[in-house]
Amino acid sequence: MHTIYASALLGLGLLLSGCQPEPPAQPQSTTATFHWFDYQGQDAIFADPVAKGSYQNPVVAGFFPDPSITRRGDDYYMVTSSFSYTPGLPILHSTDLVNWQLIGHALSRASQVDMSGMQVSRGIFAPTIRYHDGTFYIITTVVDKGGNFILTATDPAGPWSDPIWLPEVEGIDPDIFFDDDGKVYISHNGEAPGEALYEGHRAIWLWQYDPVKKAVLPESKQLLVNGGVDLSTKPIWIEAPHIYKHNGWYYLVCAEGGTADQHSAVVFRTRSLTQPFVPYGNNPILTQRDLPADRANPITTAGHADLVQLPDGQWWAVFLATRTYDQTFFNTGRESFLLPVSWQDEWPTILPKGQAIPYRLTAPTGLVSSTKALSQTGNFHWRDEFDSSSLKLDWNLLREFDQSWFTLDGQNLNINAKAVGMDSLAQPAFIARRQQHTSFETSTSLVVPKGKISAGLVAFQNEQYHYYLGVKTVADNTTVFLEQAKGGKAVVIASQVLAATAEQLQLRIQGKAGEISFFYANPQGDWQQLGEVQDAKILSTQVAGGFVGTTLGVHARQEQEAAP
Repeated sequence: MHTIYASALLGLGLLLSGCQPEPPAQPQSTTATFHWFDYQGQDAIFADPVAKGSYQNPVVAGFFPDPSITRRGDDYYMVTSSFSYTPGLPILHSTDLVNWQLIGHALSRASQVDMSGMQVSRGIFAPTIRYHDGTFYIITTVVDKGGNFILTATDPAGPWSDPIWLPEVEGIDPDIFFDDDGKVYISHNGEAPGEALYEGHRAIWLWQYDPVKKAVLPESKQLLVNGGVDLSTKPIWIEAPHIYKHNGWYYLVCAEGGTADQHSAVVFRTRSLTQPFVPYGNNPILTQRDLPADRANPITTAGHADLVQLPDGQWWAVFLATRTYDQTFFNTGRESFLLPVSWQDEWPTILPKGQAIPYRLTAPTGLVSSTKALSQTGNFHWRDEFDSSSLKLDWNLLREFDQSWFTLDGQNLNINAKAVGMDSLAQPAFIARRQQHTSFETSTSLVVPKGKISAGLVAFQNEQYHYYLGVKTVADNTTVFLEQAKGGKAVVIASQVLAATAEQLQLRIQGKAGEISFFYANPQGDWQQLGEVQDAKILSTQVAGGFVGTTLGVHARQEQEAAP
C-alpha cells in the first residue's frame, strides 16, 4: 500500500517571509493486507489410508485438551479447554464419535468473561458439557478472573448465556451431574481438607446445586476424595472429576498424577452420594506411564477422561494425550483421543495396564456417519482465501474479544497494526489457528507494508517462546526479518534486504518435529530460505511450559522507528 502526499501552493505572504514550510505531515498507513493463508500437515503415522470400519487417533488433533462429551439423541458434542484464546470453549459435533466438526464457541463476547492481561496458559481451564431436559450446560473455570461458572444454551452452536457465577465453588475442573431423582450436583478439584500433607495434595469436593436459584446450597459441601486413590502413596493432582450413574452405582472418574508423563485416569464408586467413594482395585483405568519411554511413535500423558454411553449400551471415552517426538517433546499441545470402555465386575476400564494407545482401531458401530465433518485429524490441507465477511471458526485471537482492528472485504484480510508485540500481555494484532501436525507447512501472501509497521507469520507458543517472520519497508527498501523469543525478549536472528522494492511477498514456515525453517518469495514463487534451520523445541511444552500448543497465524505490529 502507498501513502500519497498532496501539498497546496504557497501563498505570497509565506514566500515573502524568506522560508518555505514543510508540507503538513500525513498519517502513515497502519494497515497490513493479507491475500490468503495456507496450512497443510503431512505426518508419516497418518500416511496409510484408514481401513473401512476403523478410525484414527487422535480424533481431534492439535491443541484441543481436556475433552468433555455429551449426547443428545444421535448427536454428540464435545468441548475442550481454550485458556486465554478467544473465542473460547470450542464446541465440536459428531454423529459417529470419530469425525468431528467445529461448530462454534461457547465464549464469544466480552460480557461473558474477562481474560485481559492474562498469560496464554491462564484463562479457561477444563470444562464439562452436559445435555439435560432440552438444555446444554457447560461448567468451567476462568482462572484469576472470577473462578467457576455455568453457561447454558438450547443450541450447542450458540449463542450461549452469560455466566452463572459460583463464588462458593473454589478450585478448578468442575463437573455438573443430573441425578435421576431431579437433584443436581457440582463436583470439582479443590484444596485438601485441613493442611496439605505434600506438594500436589488436593481433593475432590461435591455440592448440591439449585437450578432455580442458580446457586449451590450453602450447607451441602462434602468431601469425595482426599488426595487420590491411596493417600499413603502421596498421589498428586487429583482433578477433572466426572460423575455417572450406571446400574445403581455412582461412578467418579478423575485424573491423577499431573498432566505430564505420570498422568492417568482413575475411578471410584458408591451406592449413594452420601456414602464414601471406594477406589477401584485395578486403578488406573488409563495411563501410558508404565510403558518404555523409547518406544516408537509414543503417545504419552494420557488421562483426563470423560465417558459417554451410546444408544445400544456401548460406552466410549474421550481423553487427552500427546504425540511426542524425541520421546518427550510435543509442539501440537494436548489432543483429544477416543477409546472404547469395557466393564468387568461393574467397573469400567479404558485401557488395560501395559497396553499402548493405538493410533488406529475398530470404530464405534451402529452410529450415523459424519459425512459433513471437516478434517480434524490425519493428513489434510486447509486454506483460507479470506473471501467471506467473517473469520472462519478455526481462527483464534488472544485474550480479548475485540475484533475492531481487522476487516474482511471479501478478498483480503486487513489488519490494523497495533503497538503490541507477541511478548505483550495485551491483545496483539494476531489471528491464529492450531498446529495440528508434527510436520507442517504454512504460508501466506501479503502486500508489503509501508510506513512504520511490519507484518507476517508467527509460530507462537507463549509470550516468551515464539518466532515472527516479518516484512517491513526501511528507507524504501523491503526487509524480511526473523525474530526469535527464547525465554525472554525477542531478538532479530536473521534479516535480508531485498534487491528490488517489492509490492507483494509470500512468506512460509516449515516445521518438522524439533526443526523449523523460514522462507520468503516474490509472487512468482522464487523461494529463498531466511537464516538457518532453527530450533523448534522452544515451541514445545517441555521447554516453554504451560498447557497450550503452538498456534500459527498472521500478525501486524507498529514499529517504534523506521529502522536503521
